[in-house]
Amino acid sequence: MAQIFSPRSILLCALFLFSTNVLAINSVLGIDLGTEYFKATLVKPGIPLEIVLTKDSRRKETSAVAFKPFQNAPKSGAYPERAYGSDAIALAARFPNDVYPNLKTLLGLSTDDSIVKEWAARHPDVQLEAHKTRGTAAFKSKATAGEEAWLVEELLAMELQSIQRNAEAMAGPENPVRSVVITVPPFYTIEEKRAVELAADLVGLKVLSLISDGLAVGLNYATSRTFPTINEGSKPEYHMVFDMGAGSTKATVMKFQGRTVKDIGKFNKTVQEVQVMGAGWDRTLGGDALNYLIVDDMISKFVETPAAKKASITAKNVQEHGRAMAKLTKDAEKARHVLSANSDTGASFEGLYDDIDFKYKISRADFEKMAEAHAERVGVTIQKALDTAQLDIKQLDSIILHGGASRTPFVQKQLEKIAGGDKLRSNVNADEAAVFGAAFRAAELTPGFRVKEIRISDSAVYPAGMKWTNPQDKPQHQRIWTERSLLGAPPKEVTFTNHEDFSVRFYQTVPSNGETVDKETTIFTTKNLTASVASLVEKNGCAHQDIHFKVKLKLSAENGEVEVGKASLECEAEKLEKEGSVIDGVKNLFGFGKSDEQKPLKDGEANSESESSETTSTTESTDTATTSSIESSTTSTTATSSASASSESSDSPASSPVPKKQLVVIPVDFTLEKVGTPGLSKSELTKAKDRIKAFEASDKSRRLREEALNQLEAFTYRVRDLLDTESFVAASSSEERAKLEKKAGELSDWLYEDGADASREELKSKLKALKDLVSPVEKRIDEAQKRPELVKSLRKSLDQTGSFIDTIKGKIAEAEAFKSSVSASAASTSETSSTVTAAPSQDAGEFDGLEDEDTTTSTTTTAPPENRGPVPPLYTLDDLTELTDLSKSIIDWLEEKLAEQEKLPATADPVILAKDIAEKTKKLEKAGMDLAMKSAKNFDSKKKKSSSSKKSSKTKKKNASKTGTDGSEPTIDFKDGENYIKLGKDGKGPTPEEIEELIKKMGKEQQEKDGDRTKHDEL
Repeated sequence: MAQIFSPRSILLCALFLFSTNVLAINSVLGIDLGTEYFKATLVKPGIPLEIVLTKDSRRKETSAVAFKPFQNAPKSGAYPERAYGSDAIALAARFPNDVYPNLKTLLGLSTDDSIVKEWAARHPDVQLEAHKTRGTAAFKSKATAGEEAWLVEELLAMELQSIQRNAEAMAGPENPVRSVVITVPPFYTIEEKRAVELAADLVGLKVLSLISDGLAVGLNYATSRTFPTINEGSKPEYHMVFDMGAGSTKATVMKFQGRTVKDIGKFNKTVQEVQVMGAGWDRTLGGDALNYLIVDDMISKFVETPAAKKASITAKNVQEHGRAMAKLTKDAEKARHVLSANSDTGASFEGLYDDIDFKYKISRADFEKMAEAHAERVGVTIQKALDTAQLDIKQLDSIILHGGASRTPFVQKQLEKIAGGDKLRSNVNADEAAVFGAAFRAAELTPGFRVKEIRISDSAVYPAGMKWTNPQDKPQHQRIWTERSLLGAPPKEVTFTNHEDFSVRFYQTVPSNGETVDKETTIFTTKNLTASVASLVEKNGCAHQDIHFKVKLKLSAENGEVEVGKASLECEAEKLEKEGSVIDGVKNLFGFGKSDEQKPLKDGEANSESESSETTSTTESTDTATTSSIESSTTSTTATSSASASSESSDSPASSPVPKKQLVVIPVDFTLEKVGTPGLSKSELTKAKDRIKAFEASDKSRRLREEALNQLEAFTYRVRDLLDTESFVAASSSEERAKLEKKAGELSDWLYEDGADASREELKSKLKALKDLVSPVEKRIDEAQKRPELVKSLRKSLDQTGSFIDTIKGKIAEAEAFKSSVSASAASTSETSSTVTAAPSQDAGEFDGLEDEDTTTSTTTTAPPENRGPVPPLYTLDDLTELTDLSKSIIDWLEEKLAEQEKLPATADPVILAKDIAEKTKKLEKAGMDLAMKSAKNFDSKKKKSSSSKKSSKTKKKNASKTGTDGSEPTIDFKDGENYIKLGKDGKGPTPEEIEELIKKMGKEQQEKDGDRTKHDEL
């Protein structure tokens, strides 16, 4: 039976499908951009905060990218193979000039910066140069000799793209990842943050927000906790996140508290707040710095060995040797990790420099002695954070440890010495808390995800202000934000006296090579200030000294950039305005007058009008002006009678103009331009994106070729196994096996000769040629295995169909015979029924005549039948014709094909295929289902006719209509409950078993109805 859906159901389904499609594209990523390691967490519907695994199933990826040089001459337009993470580091000893690790430390810095120079000294074979327009680090690669130098942002973009690919592999093909939240150190300047955003943009990633490392850890800490509510008089909690990673050390002091705020309607809710109070850092104190202590010790001991002295090797020789430095750096990091849990360790180097071997040993005591100066820098970082937050170490509730280097024993001792052991906490994941915090922030900023409401506020970290020239051509300087100012805080309004177009330069005070400098970040320039001032003077009569230029400024919560919310001119001007305006009349008309005008009249009191002026604000629309009126004077009149008011209305003071002062506001157009390190031009940006896309396309082509090569090689081995398989030998001729063996041997030899450099198309062609020899034999084997079961299934269906047809034919014949006997009996009887009309009773009571319809009742009386005969058949002989013919044709086809197949040898191709047998079976079942559905539709139509005839009857004969003897066929109703069979459930047709069950239950219901009719007639 057809189902009818209401409009509401259809709408809900549409909304559900629409929301499902929307959520499918809402996958977001949180990335912890570490110096040594990258970590990423995916958020998508059904996957809440799951770490993105590398291709090696690791939870973190080494932050390095490498270009693997071509083995042979490169083809035109081809790019070398790229390696990421640990695979890239493994190539450092072989190709030190094309491996680029720890790029995070170089972002946004010029090549003259001491940090960049230090990095270059530690990687001597890398060809670092200044970019021609930006002046930042760029790298000339030997593997891509024909290309321009690669920007550090381009290399970082490649690493982000690798993470994106891993995330999309986890999310599935229907869930692309296009939005990210990335962690950055608190000491990153605007320039460095822009470099991160540029790298993400080069690979099509939208940065929803940048979040500082410490705040990300604090956000993760707050997700599973509830803090004291300050509205109830509780005090907030203060915690410090001490984060010591590979490249730097950071200390972030944060305030954690709960706050009750207004919710929807009259309800309140409690939200959690995390606010950065202050931060301290050491940009060069980290795991890498400790590693280089060991590297320097290794070099000093190596040059003291007899073999090195004999060869006159100096420390500078080793430091300038790329392969030697790569080996030393790798083993130095291993040694540091071992010393965290052991008292001593060592390393061995074969052919370290000039084919000289070297063995090295170091103890934890020696290492800690070398790192004494570094240990003292830990306390300086913590104290700087406390000073900025204006707190004492005793006011901290705890110090939360984060970062791999924070587990170093001497670092832990130093922290205990500063704060005491009772304040140190390891209650967050020291490696993954930051990336989970970034992912939580990404989910919070993305529509479609519902997360715990935690309001975060990062700090500006660096003081910032603006510089401009006043109307007297004197330079002006104003500091607007301090290092404690919060990003995303309400805007500050700044007033300028300039009346002509001018520019304001915003700056950030940052350290540079041991001193602080004001680095310009943004230029604000007005476009129509001069014209707007002239308009105010001319049209509104404003004096120049009364005109003020106001600008609302704030720091973006996403990246700390300066944002201008509004720029406008203001002045107060006098305007003449009538009391009792049209608006007031409309108010009075709808009963919105003053309260004293709404009082009911007393008996005998005429309507009176009272007028009083009250403070109003109007907006006058001019070309570009918005006017706010401020009342400067009020007038009042004494209420008069309605008669006198009507006679003196023309002379009333209410209609005379009243001078008022209005605040005229005109918006000013402006532009915001980023300055500082020159950005890429549109053409340069497009070129950089195209280069990365071409590199990605080259990698994809290489991966597909390698897959084709592996498939061909694997198939040659499979052919060898097939030639020894009994089933394959039985289904193939000796000539086929000989040809296949020869072809596989030739391809195997070709793979190790010319095949190594063959194209993907050629490899696929070779594989197809080999499969063409194997496929016919495998098809014979497969057909021989499937055929018996399919034939058995088809025969079973044929037997069931034949039995079904015979049963229906028998019932039809039985019904016809019964009908003939009834007709003969009816012809021999002169009268089969009598009709009796009831006469009015002489003893009619007082309730006679109260029947709804006729008072005359017609009844039909028949003799109780001794035998009502068989159940009427559901089908006619014509209905069975198609199924009968189909069954016969399939039987003939099957017997013919099976006879042909038995004559063929096992090595011949089959004449009866499994797909043909399955198709015949399906066709037969469909014909049976169509026949069953036809009967179901007949029952449904008869039921509707019966229901319609019952509704049209207006007499009580409808209760007796079921016992009529008009010869009509009885109907069968579908019942609710256990006897109801749902046809086409889940969008599929009924099975043969369901059809058979339907027929049985229909017959059972008919017999029950016949029994009910018999009982009724007997009564």
